[in-house]
Amino acid sequence: MLNLLIGALITFVIVILVLYLVDMLPIDGRAKQIVRVIVIIIGIVSLLKYLAVF
Repeated sequence: MLNLLIGALITFVIVILVLYLVDMLPIDGRAKQIVRVIVIIIGIVSLLKYLAVF
């Protein structure tokens, strides 16, 4: 159970870090929004796979 919690927490932190790094990119607002949505979707799918939903 602890491994599951730690893995989910690490995945969440990585998603937050990637979102922060995307904000630092010198691209226009629409492209940033698209990249943010893609990163969030990948993060949610990764969390669901890690929690053995899929």
